[in-house]
Formats: sequence, C-alpha cells, structure tokens
Amino acid sequence: MRENTFKIEGMTCSACSGHVEKATRKLNGVIEATVNLATEKLVVKFDENKISSEEIVTAIENAGYKATSQEKVDVNKTENLREKEIKELWNRFIISLIFTIPLLIISMGHMVGYSLPDFICPEISPKTFALAQLILTTPVMLIGYKFFKVGVRTFLKGSPNMDSLIAIGTSAAYIYGIFAVVKIFQGYPRYAHELYFESAATILLLITLGKYLESVSKGKTSEAIKKLMGLAPKTARIEVNGAEKIIPLEDVKVGDIIIIKPGDKMPVDGVVTEGRTSIDESMLTGESIPVEKVIGSEIIGASINKNGSIKYKATRVGKDTALAQIIKLVEDAQGSKAPIAKLADIISGYFVPVVIVLAIISGLGWYFVTKNIEFSLTIFISVLVIACPCALGLATPTAIMIGTGKGAEYGVLIKSGEALESAHKVQTVIFDKTGTITEGKPKVTDILVKGEINQEELLSIAASAEKGSEHPLGEAIVKEAESKNIKLKKLETFVAIPGHGIEVKIEGKKILLGNKKLMDKNNINLIDLEEKSNILATEGKTPMFISIDNKIAGIIAVADTVKENSKKAIEILHKMGIEVAMITGDNKKTAQAIAAQVGIDRVFAEVLPKDKAAEVKRLQEEGKKVAMVGDGINDAPALAQSDVGIAIGSGTDVAIESADIVLMRSDLLDVPTAIKLSRETIKNIKQNLFWAFGYNILGIPVAMGILYLFGGPLLSPMIAGGAMSISSVSVISNALRLKGFKPNKI
Repeated sequence: MRENTFKIEGMTCSACSGHVEKATRKLNGVIEATVNLATEKLVVKFDENKISSEEIVTAIENAGYKATSQEKVDVNKTENLREKEIKELWNRFIISLIFTIPLLIISMGHMVGYSLPDFICPEISPKTFALAQLILTTPVMLIGYKFFKVGVRTFLKGSPNMDSLIAIGTSAAYIYGIFAVVKIFQGYPRYAHELYFESAATILLLITLGKYLESVSKGKTSEAIKKLMGLAPKTARIEVNGAEKIIPLEDVKVGDIIIIKPGDKMPVDGVVTEGRTSIDESMLTGESIPVEKVIGSEIIGASINKNGSIKYKATRVGKDTALAQIIKLVEDAQGSKAPIAKLADIISGYFVPVVIVLAIISGLGWYFVTKNIEFSLTIFISVLVIACPCALGLATPTAIMIGTGKGAEYGVLIKSGEALESAHKVQTVIFDKTGTITEGKPKVTDILVKGEINQEELLSIAASAEKGSEHPLGEAIVKEAESKNIKLKKLETFVAIPGHGIEVKIEGKKILLGNKKLMDKNNINLIDLEEKSNILATEGKTPMFISIDNKIAGIIAVADTVKENSKKAIEILHKMGIEVAMITGDNKKTAQAIAAQVGIDRVFAEVLPKDKAAEVKRLQEEGKKVAMVGDGINDAPALAQSDVGIAIGSGTDVAIESADIVLMRSDLLDVPTAIKLSRETIKNIKQNLFWAFGYNILGIPVAMGILYLFGGPLLSPMIAGGAMSISSVSVISNALRLKGFKPNKI
C-alpha cells in the first residue's frame, strides 16, 4: 500500500470535496481517499500494483478538477498563487462595485426617494432605464465568469456545487432581465418594473467579497506551517579543505562540517565536533531557556546560536531533519479529518442537488399560487443563493488546521484530526514513571555513615567498587563521585552477586555493596541503619548498604528524582476533572512514595513492560477513555492500546510511530495543554457546525417564502447573497479565535 498527497485546484465548497473523494474512491485499487477543503489537499491510500498516481490524477481531472502530486508542488509557487488569487478577487470586487453602485441607484433609487433624471426614469424612458441596467450588469457578469465556468461544468458532469447554485440563480435573473428588455422594446413598458439585473450583479458582488475574505482567512489558518517553513536558513557555511564556503541549504550533505558563528541559524541536524555554545531551541521545542552545547551534543536544525562559535557534523539533511519531520506531521494532521466531520460530509454530498430541487419546487409552487412570474423567480433565486455548502465544508478543517498549528507552536505535535478529537474525551491519564514523571537518571540523595569513616571516604570506596558495574544505581554513585572530583581507588577483585549487589576488594579490604539481603547473607549487623533504611525507602529512595571487612560502614541512597513540573501538571489535570494513574516496574513501596510526592490517584506497581498494555485495557474495560503518557519505546504497546497515546519526545525523535501526540519538550505540563487544546478545538468545531447547519436550516425555509405565508417579509435575493457570504466568513472567523489559545497555568 502507498499513500500520496495531491494538491487539488478548482474546489469551491464541500460539495466539490465530496465529488473529488467520490471520483477517487470508486477507482479500482484505491483503499481510502480524504479531501481537506481548507488545505485543498487530497490524501489517497492505494495499491500501486492496481493503480498509479497518474491514473488518479486523470480521474480527478475527468471529474472537473486539477490535481498535482504534492511531491511536484512548489511551496513558494503555491503561496504566490494564493496571493495572486487574493489580489484577483479584490480587483474583481472593486470593478464589480464600480458598476453595481450606479446600477443600484438606477434600479432602486426611487424606492428611497431618489428621483432619476427623465432620460432614465422608468415611467418616462423605460427603454433607456432598462438598457442602462443591462449595460451596467453585463460587465459584472463577465468579471464573475469563473462562477459560471466552474458552476456549469460541474453541473453538466452531474456533480453540482456552490458555483452551480450561483450560476443558475444569477443567470436566471440576468436572462429574465433580457427577456423584460425585449418586452419593453416590443411596447410593454410595465416590464420596466420587473427587471432583475440588480439582483444578479449584487449577488455576484457580495459572493466575490465573501470569497475574498474567505481566501484571506484561509491564508491565516496555515500560518503555523509558514512559520515552521521560514525557520530554516536558506544557506549553510561549510568547511571545505580548511576554508569556509557558503552553499544553498539543499546542497548540504550528511557528513559536511558546518561552521556556526554567534547569531547564526543551524541549517540542518548534527553533532558538535568543536567548540561550545548555548542554543535557543524555543521555536522548535517551546523551551525558552537556551540549551548548552558541547562536543558530542546534538544540534537541531533551525535553532538559533546565541554566543559561542562551533563546528558540527551534519547527520540529517533535507526531509530527514527534525524540522522537516515536524512540518510533515503538522501538514498530515491539518490534512486529516476528525470523525466529527463525517456528518457534515454526508450532508454536503446531497446538499446542492437537494437545494436545486427545493428551488424549483418552491418557485413553481408559488407561480401556480400567484400566477406571478416575478414573485416566483424571486423565490427561486433566493433559495439557490442563500444555500451555503461552504460553511459546512469549512467548519471542521479550519478549526483542525489552527488547533494543530497552535499545538506545534507550543511543542505539542498532534498527528491527526482523530487524535485531536479523541483527546477531549480523556477521563484518565496514565503516566509511565521512569523518564516521564521522573528524570529517568538516578541520583545520589543521601549518604549516611557509621563509625569513623566520613562521607567522602565512603563515596570514594562505593564509587570505586561500582566503577566496574553497569547497574544504573551504580552509575549514579560513580557520577556523584566524579562531580565532587573524588579520586577513585584501584579495584583488585570484582564479583557481581545477582539480586543482591557486588563484592570487591580495594586496598586489601573486603567491600560489600548492595541490599539488605546481601548484608544478612554475610551476617553483618546493621545496628540502627536498618530503621533509617526503611525511612529512606518510604521516601521513594533505594538504599544501598556498604560494609568494610564485615562491619557496616554506611548507606548510600539513590533515587530517580521527580521532574520539576510533574506535580504541577498533575494538579492541573485534577483541576480539569481528570483522574491520574502511574504505571511502573518498581516495587510498591517506592512507587507509592513517588505517587505521594506528585499527587497520583492510582498506582500500578511491579508491572513488566509487556504487561503495561493489559493495565491500560483494564482501565478501558471500566468504561474510561484513557491517555497513556510514555517514552514511546518500551511503552509502545501501551501507547498503541490507549485511546490517546502521548509520547515524550526529545525534539529530534519526533516521528514516534506508536503515539498520537508527541510532546517535544518532554515537559509534563504539555499533557494538560494537549487535552485543553483538544477541548477548545472540538468546542470550536461544534460552534462552527451549529452555525453552518443552523444558518441553512433557518435560511432556506425563509427563502422559500415560509414567513411570507404568514404575513411576514419576503427574502430578497441580494440579502440572500450577502447572508451566504457572511456565513462562510463567520465560520472561518470563529475558527481563527483559536489562535488566541494559551496553555494551562497554575
């Protein structure tokens, strides 16, 4: 199976996106096809043994639209085309306005007490009155030719869209106007009061304005991608045979040595080979504090060098860089559909044909009742023009685009619309302990001594003993000694005793270092240190006893320290009404101690990595929607089992397959941020769908003359056109409010 993304041109409403999906899905070999109206992209999953990308493109073109494989799309060219489209729409609006204003004065001036000169007065000169309107309307119709070109083409192909409604409605008004002009010249001056030119021109004017505002707004929704794409520098300074050379970014190859000076942007990912500096990675990770970099440190492309000068070797270039992966993740998420969008898609598929039928039925119905063709034409045009599949089609994708883009700004990468929707339902969050709630790097917390030995001497002996060990707790003791510049002693013998500890010989003395079992086995009297050891264990620390020549010398306690923001994040989750659990392979006593420190509700201790997914399933069987937060490696099965898998990323390894959401900063405060963002986005989508559905449910019956039946007003086609434009703009404007989203704070 292969997945390909296509840029689609010519779509104007959700009916169009439905037609493109339908034309693609019916092809043999296509597994799934999803169109996003806001991004104008089609994502197709297909069997390349049965069908090719070229055949998919042909099928889309046969449906009346243009398709280009995303690989062939020039981002800058696409942006230029969007800017050109916005400019063209504005010019069309201004020119239409120039002709429509005098048209409205001539056609409707007398209604507001404005008296027309005799040569265009309908009572005195009906012919010039009618011709003037025809002459002013025709340029507006010609300027709006795209509505007719697309509308007629899609109508004839049996897949009518919004443009079809506009084309039929305005053409009906214009053609009837020409018929009235002919009648006036044939000696029937009463037709001067049955002209519909101003409706046709004003509808096109207002729809063009709506399209302009929609294009401007849609441009704003993709700002997150633009910001990300603008982060990378255009060139790189590399070292070639000892000399500096500036080359285009796309020419950088893996293995190139890149020279970075103060203030430079990192062109690609790599590893520092020379020098030291601090780097601002905030634009990618959301972390505001500059990160110190020394030889061996990883560099993220597009981050900004602060004060030092370094050289680093390129390890990832082009599409493999962290920035490129992030952009792809955000683009994929913005192009995906949330399940909530399915209802709007189903309705949009039937919407335009139903509206055309309703317009014909209501127009004919009123004609048979009133025998007034002018009245029935008003109804027919109003129904066609007020219907707005645009608002339905834009309600979900615009909110998802802004929501996922906003998440990326804060280092929260949401992989799909489905993940974004699922997160708002989460009732329980399970955190893995090691490396998630805790740092994952054990540290020495306490050194207790017995007898004449001092803390420094005890640490020196313990570190010397553990130097040959690979155990993480032993590593913590060695690191503590190194950080205090304590000189290590020579190790004479080393024996590891599984499940107990180690036995070594240093300077002729027998040293035992391990748990209580090791001490009991060697009949070593712990004196009062056993009680102190129990206290340390209840605090979540792991005590290790040290004896010298069979006499207890002290305890060194090691603990995996809790991350700075773990407690804050859990407090925020509780305030949001979410239960918090912790899962760990640690013993119950240590796990309970950590849980008590940070305010965890439920603890699953002594759980092997392979059994974590079963614990998640058990919670789901209680009827709860569960989010699992882990490092994405040994937690992969649990992340996949959960309703929402949240991986703690490092900023460079962002494409963790098992997770739905990746937190680039490895900061637990981003967990409530992701859930809050999901809640706000779904709330926004529901508001958009409410207004889009509500507008059509109320607007179409009013246009059909329901209020008029009971003595109310009749809807003017011009007001219908204006209302239609406003509905689309209001939906996008509401979605743009998400740009003001702020993370949770406590």
